[in-house]
Amino acid sequence: MTTKQPDWEAIERAYRAGSLSLRAIADKYDTNEGTIRSRAKKHGWLRDLSEQVRTATKGKLSREASRSDVTQRDVREDAQIVEEAATEAASVVLAHRAGLAQWRSISNKLRDALQDIKVTEDNIGDFSRSLNAGVDAQLKVIKGERQAYNLDTEEGDKTVDTLAAMMDELSKDA
Repeated sequence: MTTKQPDWEAIERAYRAGSLSLRAIADKYDTNEGTIRSRAKKHGWLRDLSEQVRTATKGKLSREASRSDVTQRDVREDAQIVEEAATEAASVVLAHRAGLAQWRSISNKLRDALQDIKVTEDNIGDFSRSLNAGVDAQLKVIKGERQAYNLDTEEGDKTVDTLAAMMDELSKDA
């Protein structure tokens, strides 16, 4: 009985890209973390491309990536590793953005439904719970969108915190 050997070239590229944890690489290529760690040490693999992958991912997302002619073998290999990892990371971010757009639509439907409800003594408890759930959903969508669109900054976080405080005040008034 023969066992299939792992794709060590692909594992090396994933390792050097630095985008995935050792556990994720081991799971993806059906091998053992320790084996990857040993091979990386033996062959001198360095996880030195993660910053380049992040930069390339941002470039793909903003459509400002530029290409240059390179002739050195190592630079070409690094560029290929960066390109593969950036493509994979960009596809994940784009999928997150699509999912967040759907959640925004659902959150907006709840907001619109709550806006049309007349609050009475009989329904104030249900209305309050729904309002809190709607506010929570909206804040989570906003936070997710800020992350997916790389808007997370110290100032941006303050904006979300301020918005959360304002929405809490509104829900108390309701």
